[in-house]
Parts: sequence; C-alpha cells; structure tokens
Amino acid sequence: MKSKEEYIESLKKLKPEVYMFGERVKSVVDHPIIRPSVNAMAATYELARGDVMTATSHLTGNRINRFTHIHQSNADLVNKSKMERMLGCYTGACFQRCAGMDALNALSIVTYEIDQKHGTEYNRRFLKYLGYVQEDDLACGAAMTDAKGDRSLRPAEQPDPDQYLHVVKEDESGIVVRGSKLHQTGVLNSHDIIAMPTRAMRAEDRDYAVSFAIPSDTAGIMYIYGRQPCDTRKMEGGTFDVGNLYYGGHECMVIFDDVFVPWERVFMYREYEFAAGLVERFASYHRQSYACKAGMGDVLIGAAQTIAEYNGVAQAPHVRDKITEMNHLNETIFCCSLACAYEGSREACGTYYVNSLMANITKLHVTRIPYELAKLAHEIAGGAVVTMPSEKDFRDPKIGKYVARYLQGVEGVPAEYRIRMLRLIESLTMGLGAACYLPESMHGAGSPQAQKIMIGRQANLGGKKQAAKRLCGIE
Repeated sequence: MKSKEEYIESLKKLKPEVYMFGERVKSVVDHPIIRPSVNAMAATYELARGDVMTATSHLTGNRINRFTHIHQSNADLVNKSKMERMLGCYTGACFQRCAGMDALNALSIVTYEIDQKHGTEYNRRFLKYLGYVQEDDLACGAAMTDAKGDRSLRPAEQPDPDQYLHVVKEDESGIVVRGSKLHQTGVLNSHDIIAMPTRAMRAEDRDYAVSFAIPSDTAGIMYIYGRQPCDTRKMEGGTFDVGNLYYGGHECMVIFDDVFVPWERVFMYREYEFAAGLVERFASYHRQSYACKAGMGDVLIGAAQTIAEYNGVAQAPHVRDKITEMNHLNETIFCCSLACAYEGSREACGTYYVNSLMANITKLHVTRIPYELAKLAHEIAGGAVVTMPSEKDFRDPKIGKYVARYLQGVEGVPAEYRIRMLRLIESLTMGLGAACYLPESMHGAGSPQAQKIMIGRQANLGGKKQAAKRLCGIE
C-alpha cells in the first residue's frame, strides 16, 4: 500500500490538462486552491491501517487499502460505513475516493452478469484491471454524470450527440469516445477514471452504453476546475479565513475529446440493457457512502458546541436542546448507512451488495439532515459567523486591537480562537467546505427525487397491504 507521501509523489508524475480561471494549471499538487483536496485524498493513504481502513484481497490474499477492495461479506460493508464516517470527521471534507470504490464494486457485479448473458469476457478484463488497481494502490475517479443537454430527450435524441459520452469509432485495438462528464469529485487527485453510463438506455442509445477505465492524464482528456464559494481565500496566505486549514474537496468538468480506450480497459460496450443495472448498483453503493456526512456532521456539532462555550451560552437550555437535536439527526444518517450494510447480501459473482432500499433511505436523509444541522449551528453561533472582519484586519497594527477586543467572548478564550471556530462553521455551511457538505448532500449520488423513485419501487407496498387486510379480515 502507498504511504501518504508516495501517493502525493505519484500525483506529481501525472500530467493532466487542467484549466482554472481561464488559465492552464501547471501543477495540481502545488496549486494553493487544489492542494487541500489533495491533502484530503492523501488522508485515505495516511490512515490505511487496521480492519476498518484495510482489507484482504480476494484476488491475492494480500492486505490492501479498503478503497480498492471488493466487498466479500457484510462485515466489509459495515467497515466501509465506519471508514467513511471516520474519514469525514478526520478531514471535515470530501475525501473523494468513495466513488471509485463504489464503481469497482458495481462493475464486479454487472460485468459478471453481462458475461452470463452474452458470453463476453468483461469480467475477466475487469478482474485483471482490479488486480492492477490493488497492486499499485490506485485512487480511481468515477465518471457517471453526463451533461445531458435537453433533459426531456434521450441520449440518441439530443441535437448535440455529445451531450452524453458515447463511442464515435472502433477498430481492432479499441474504441474512441467523445463527450463530457460533469461534477467529477476529486478527479484531479485520481490516477484513473472509471466511466459509466448515467441512465437507463434503449436500443437506439447503444453507443452511449459504455464503461471503461483509463489513466487520468490520457491524451484528449481536459479538466475545467469548478469554482467554490470563497475559493480565492486559499491564495491569500492567511491562517484562518479559510476555516478548514488542511483539507477540502473539488469538482471538475471533464472533457473527452476523441479519447482512445484499448479493448482490455472496456467493461461494457453497447449492452444497453445492463446500463440501468450498473447505474442502480453504483448509486446504491454510493448512497451508503454518505456515512461520510455523519463524520462531517461530527465536526459541525463539535464546532457548534465549542462556539457556544466561547460565547458563554453552552448551559442555556435551548442551546443544549439544539446540540442534542443535532446529535440525534446526525446519528440517524449513520444508523441508516449501517442498516443497509448489515442487510446486504451476496450476489452470484461473490460480491456483497447493500440493501438498496435502505441505501436510498440513507441518502434521502442526507438530502435533509445536513441542512437542518447547518441551521441549528447558525442559531447557536450567532450573526458574527457572516459579519466578521478578515484576518488581515485582525493582524493590522492599527485596527487589529479593535477587532480582537470586540470579537472577544468569554474571559480566558482568545478572540482569535472564537474567530477561528466561527470561520470553520462558515466554511462548513456557506463557504469552501459547504460545497462538500450541503450541495453535495443534496445532489451527490443523485437528487432526492432519484431516491424517492427507488424507494417507491422497492418499498413492497403489496406486502404491506396484505398485512393490513389480514388483520382486519379482508380476503
């Protein structure tokens, strides 16, 4: 397994074509806006020890990073949830490696299913690729969300055929793909990209039913960095205006401009009837992964409790009630993630799959609870969370003494500590960290309606009606 330092050095060897603010980025690792997200991914290597963060490969029997593992038991699924909460708390940010893990597990199931129907060799290709990922301890980015164009039209109906990633050419050596994937979490910190279709397909959409894995700096791939609230604060050289001093996340628009993929890295090609199953498998695994938001919630609750103490209101009954409510809501997320792991089951290929209904319920809670936690944290913190002067004002030789004096809370706690904690709350709920915590809670792994659709399909209303009718004597 790679160390944190070895991971960072491995990123330096990659040469992706990256743009930010209309300019080419020379070094992903050294750019001050991107580096916190590198640090967050690096934490998945730094902490890789023990049964929670590591596992035994079913291919080789070697000890591997859990992010490269194919789940072999319910215990694996449970440890995945525990790992994600722990990392969410440790980084207070998106650590960006979950989607790749979830893509690997989904493909382990679906490639096997395609082979069983069509006599193809996708699963053999996939297992060979998986061995390479485990041996080199690679971080994989999962590319699912297409640009989609006119949402009322299917992929093959779009006026611009490139609104969905698709195959434009094939020969004996491989395929050529064109299109874009949006909202790609941590993709600049990934060694490889695993692409998958974004929706169910019909026969006329067959060219869009494609899945593959390629190095992230493959020729023809371009990255356009997504802006975040307060992102240029990272370039100011301060020590606390960013809130979270060490970690962050990022998203990119990824352009595939006639990118070549060799056949040995292709895991689905034109098997359109399996696109929906791949999307559903990945989505369920990834919705379980939102145990990470319970970890970030731990940080926000800790910040809310601390600022209450700094403000001198921690013993007020209504504040204590709010903190209790925050804990109750936050633990609900984790309970649901654990439930879908404990209720998971073995697929025909040997991979363990989460309980899909409970995974969708996990994620639907995540679309609501973090917003409520943010509101409660704002109530406790007070208005200073959005009205404080900058760190430069605090450091200024003339006016700094006034900033420190009038932002003082309880005696014995330096004003700087209070400012730092308020900035962390701001970051998590409105600033840099909010991109990882709030909008990602809403739209990551699918928006609320996507979860409601799956819950509606899987809730077994027929069985519930039968139970009710039996008890009141209706045949």
